Amino acid sequence: MKRVVVGMSGGVDSSVAAYLLQKQGYEVIGMFMKNWHDDSVTISKECPWLEDSNDAMIVAQNLGIPFQAIDLSKEYKERIVDYMFDEYSKGRTPNPDVLCNREIKFDIFLKAAMRLKADFIATGHYCRRGEEVLNGETRYKLLAGVDDNKDQSYFLCQLTQEQLSKALFPIGELTKPQVREIAKEMNLVTADKKDSQGLCFIGKVRLPEFLQQQLKPKKGKVIEVPADSPIYKEKALATDSTQSSLSEITEGFTYKESDGKVVGEHSGAHYFTIGQRKGLNIGGTPDPLFIIETDTGNNIIYTGQGENHPGLYRNGLFIENNDIHWVRPDMALEIGQSKTFDLRIRYRQPLEKATLYKEPNGMYVIFSQPQKAVAAGQFAVWYDGEELIGSGVIN
Repeated sequence: MKRVVVGMSGGVDSSVAAYLLQKQGYEVIGMFMKNWHDDSVTISKECPWLEDSNDAMIVAQNLGIPFQAIDLSKEYKERIVDYMFDEYSKGRTPNPDVLCNREIKFDIFLKAAMRLKADFIATGHYCRRGEEVLNGETRYKLLAGVDDNKDQSYFLCQLTQEQLSKALFPIGELTKPQVREIAKEMNLVTADKKDSQGLCFIGKVRLPEFLQQQLKPKKGKVIEVPADSPIYKEKALATDSTQSSLSEITEGFTYKESDGKVVGEHSGAHYFTIGQRKGLNIGGTPDPLFIIETDTGNNIIYTGQGENHPGLYRNGLFIENNDIHWVRPDMALEIGQSKTFDLRIRYRQPLEKATLYKEPNGMYVIFSQPQKAVAAGQFAVWYDGEELIGSGVIN
């Protein structure tokens, strides 16, 4: 009998994952990852991880499977939280959920499971694993979940073949309503539990407040750049010419104070991200202001009016060599090669066609349609049909 350790978060998805594996005849062990208990930066009076841990334990008792909690808070702080603060302080927008999967669930947790002589680990992600044998070698595929509304393959975009070979995703073939239905039939305490919002495994934490504990407020100017600024005209001319280079097409805009007028002040450029609309608290403009650039060096936020402001759109992006990751290394592009894939630059965004060009210094990604709010530090993820092929950190 194969042994599988299920990462039980205290939510309905991982509860049902454990039940389904048990039904399929696996020997199932439940494990709860405690990733955060630094009381000096607790935001709310609630203690969400305790509640989650108890829910996970009750489900394990209900299913009659062994259960244990593992404290990964030290690793979580080093690998996720410190990285996040560092990225935000540089004016980038990291994705803690992608990192949590790469660094915690499919690394430290996986190793802990292997110490329990497990054959596999399983999570409650809405995605699927496929495999095929090519030239005598098994290739593992990361496939989108069947439920389009819940597909979470994006968050697993940094997994390796080795990690995939040990991973099971029992609910990937189901929709969220079906998962809740199964939980109700089994009388699991988590059947009606709301989906967790907030940082991966930190529980009910709001990001701006979390950041304020490390990154001190620092007042600065908010500048509004008009939509008819000459910057956009020059850029349009540069990218329209047949001679324009990949780097010209993928470059963002560089602003200076004289490009617009001061319309207010903010509490710290590092709290904000490109495309953001809420949180500026500046009214009085015909259309709402959107953030088009944050300059953390000079502590300035550049904004534009309306969601069709040209400063919100980019024709492409660049990924440095060290930040390119192929879930399918056998499909990696060599220098000088290019290929068109379906791409998304954030979770839940509809897939869009884009062409990847591999050059000596990295990967240039050119969109077939200009894309909105391309944020440095986020992950660009590319698919071939329903298979996730690779990903990279936007530069």
